[in-house]
Amino acid sequence: MLPDLNRLKVFYHVYSLQSMNMAAKNLYLTQPGVSQHIKKLEVEIKTPLFIRRHKKIIPTRAADQLFDMVKPFIETLGSEIKNISKPMDQPYGLLRIGAPLEFGKTYFPAICHTFRKKYNQVTFKIRLEEPDQLLDMLNKGLLDFVVIDYFSAKDQFFGRPELYQIDPLAEEAFVLVSSKEYFEKKMKKTVSFETLVSMDFITDEHEPVILKHWFWHYFKKSIPRFNIIMAIESHQALLNCVRLGMGLAITAHHLVWNEIETGKIIPIFPTKEKVINKISLVQLRDKKPTLTEKKFQSFFKKQIKTKESLKK
Repeated sequence: MLPDLNRLKVFYHVYSLQSMNMAAKNLYLTQPGVSQHIKKLEVEIKTPLFIRRHKKIIPTRAADQLFDMVKPFIETLGSEIKNISKPMDQPYGLLRIGAPLEFGKTYFPAICHTFRKKYNQVTFKIRLEEPDQLLDMLNKGLLDFVVIDYFSAKDQFFGRPELYQIDPLAEEAFVLVSSKEYFEKKMKKTVSFETLVSMDFITDEHEPVILKHWFWHYFKKSIPRFNIIMAIESHQALLNCVRLGMGLAITAHHLVWNEIETGKIIPIFPTKEKVINKISLVQLRDKKPTLTEKKFQSFFKKQIKTKESLKK
């Protein structure tokens, strides 16, 4: 039997605010009334949800798990109920979309802004995370769809690519780059395997997966250890390190296109065959997209195809 839905609503507010008193004010209830709801819910699910210490409450692990289940339902319900009376032939409501950090920062603001000029009843909640985190949120129903980059579906989709509808959007070339000064003075303009593996590297990954992939692609050799002089989570900061002449790093070709053209940054291609990173729109195969999702996805695909920088 399902727990009392009203008690779950009270629990949601108590957990979100970490306070019985604040939850009572938000729900127009008395503090004892809120406390009784929580106690009855604990009896109903047969486990404590909060540890009471003086005037503070500390969520238990059971509370964390319950909140993860309740949060998407209550927040989605709250945002959708107000839209029930809206016309069904026009996009409206909240779109929850995930994307990689740099891709999202570069393209989503302008695309979402342009879309809202035509459909101003649509709002957005954008999550910028790593692909594995985005897919996890998609599987949990926390996102409507995601845009991710990956080298192969087999590697990226937990071995279950058949669970997803994968629509290719664009391809971008991954390239190893250095500053002109580093290339000329430290590397002596040499791009041999022996020279490259002895260089200094900057990465924005916890593990240099893309760097290893780049070396395997060009040299078919597995590199157990790189001389990583800086690991930094921001890709823009990584590029600044390259500009300062600190070392080599992997980036998307289009992000440094202008600097490559002016000779400030040197792209390193041991052979003509480039490392291609695929960018795709991904959603659960068994989920039926809403009108709003369909309209935005169609608009988004057209916008991305006009971004010629991705093809360079």
